[in-house]
Amino acid sequence: MLTDAHRAERMTESKDDEMGDRPPILRHKHHRAASVFTPDALLREARRQKKIGVGTVPDICILDPDGDILRHLLAMGRAHRLPQWACYHTDLHGFEQEGLAYGIVDCAVGASFAVLVAEELFASGCRLLISVTSAGQVTPVREPPYFIVIDRALRDEGTSYHYLPPSDYSRAEERLVRLAETSLAAAGMPVQTGAAWTTDAPFRETGEAIEVARSAGILAVEMEAAALYAFATARQRPVLCFAHITNQMGRVDGDFEKGAADGAEESLKVITLVGQAWHGFERALA
Repeated sequence: MLTDAHRAERMTESKDDEMGDRPPILRHKHHRAASVFTPDALLREARRQKKIGVGTVPDICILDPDGDILRHLLAMGRAHRLPQWACYHTDLHGFEQEGLAYGIVDCAVGASFAVLVAEELFASGCRLLISVTSAGQVTPVREPPYFIVIDRALRDEGTSYHYLPPSDYSRAEERLVRLAETSLAAAGMPVQTGAAWTTDAPFRETGEAIEVARSAGILAVEMEAAALYAFATARQRPVLCFAHITNQMGRVDGDFEKGAADGAEESLKVITLVGQAWHGFERALA
């Protein structure tokens, strides 16, 4: 049943669409309407075709766009493929770290791919999603590599506009940002909190665009956070994104050095600290 607010939204959007005041990506986006195509339906059919039984994924799952974390875990013999994952496009691996079980999906690069996987993970039982993505330095904080807790992300991509009405930024849940800051600071791990610029065209990061982002106080450029936060807000799902600042967009010799094990060891420290803090918080609420 349509609410009065939903009807008003449709009337306003339809009027704007008819007047041609919106580009195609913003037309006919009734954000409160249910989708006909759902992740549950996709997973149901994938299970049928692949002959996979119904199962759940770990409570805490990780998006690893570069794949460095999973490659490190596999090389150490610490990760194994989880057969209950029915996604058509990816594999889900599981591993344990300091008493907690995690799921991890690698190489889901870009806004649309990341959100597709996020939808399926939460439909499969995920309760917290952490994304750790390699990112370019926009505003210098110190020499790379280092981590940024992304508290908001500039929406310079397409996926987020299917989940939320237009705005400059999509934002993280403040509780998760504070949890990350507190847990990392308590462990003596230096971390910065701030804004990222999410683009779906990394090779169109022009000098002018970088300068505009820098003047807005944006710290990093990456490819997933704005869409993941829009999804999180619209679906009321807990998602936290980290930018692992590893490069200056190839403008210096010796760029893209990520640290030990291609940055996997430090990334796992971040994930473990946040995972333990979240788990403790959830147990306290239970």
